[in-house]
Amino acid sequence: MKQLYGVIGNPIGHSLSPLMHNDAFTHLEIDAHYHAFLVQESELGEAVTGLKALGVVGFNVTTPHKVSIMQHLDEIDPLAEKIGAVNTVLHKEGKLIGYNTDGIGYVRSLQSISKEPLTNKRILLLGAGGACRAIYYSLADAGVKEIDIANRTVEKAEQLIAGCESEVVSLALSIEEAIDKQALYDIIIHTTTVGMHPHVEDTPLRIRDLKKGSIVSDIIYNPFETKLLQDAKAHGAIVQNGIDMFVFQGALAFEIWTGRLPNIERMKQIVMKKLGG
Repeated sequence: MKQLYGVIGNPIGHSLSPLMHNDAFTHLEIDAHYHAFLVQESELGEAVTGLKALGVVGFNVTTPHKVSIMQHLDEIDPLAEKIGAVNTVLHKEGKLIGYNTDGIGYVRSLQSISKEPLTNKRILLLGAGGACRAIYYSLADAGVKEIDIANRTVEKAEQLIAGCESEVVSLALSIEEAIDKQALYDIIIHTTTVGMHPHVEDTPLRIRDLKKGSIVSDIIYNPFETKLLQDAKAHGAIVQNGIDMFVFQGALAFEIWTGRLPNIERMKQIVMKKLGG
């Protein structure tokens, strides 16, 4: 009998996850199917009960359910508990276990383009929302020791830093301070929606003086190259868009469900082709 996997969210029609995961199942000769389920916020509990009753092996969770899903699970991975959000659920031995692959997936994507260990890098995060929280906690959990956070509202960055129990040295900065200090960082990571289509001329940080050999990474992938990345590339930086994060977090979820690692480059090419890249 074909195993069933899926993703729940609202809206969900735009999701590229079915395309990516179903190709991986076919490529690895796994008899399974991945389906997108539209789930209203008021019906989340019923939907989770239904998925469990149907024997769904695993499912992803996207907006707006990443936090509210936690109250419907039997167990939550410690890192997901720290982050305060779940995007991947495994149905194992009658229990629903929640994980967060966004942050770890992002860390793996960053490691794929960094020539040196991330633990030796000084990193600046732009933003202080949910995506930043997942990436910040995951970088700290991976052993990165210096991570600063710049946000329009400095208090939000301060609160995020205060909640992290890992041994990491962090400063909360204003955007103006980040502009002045940008040359101090090995890696700059943008975690907000500033610069996303259709507001493609917006940028979260005015690039002025980057450290030689630095990496500038943006979790946005529409457009493929935001103004931030264009400006960073013009200043000699190595740049990375959000496709890598999307693919690596999906690959990690696939690994949690099946115990097998899919072909990440194949997944990336499928997503890029669908997006017109």
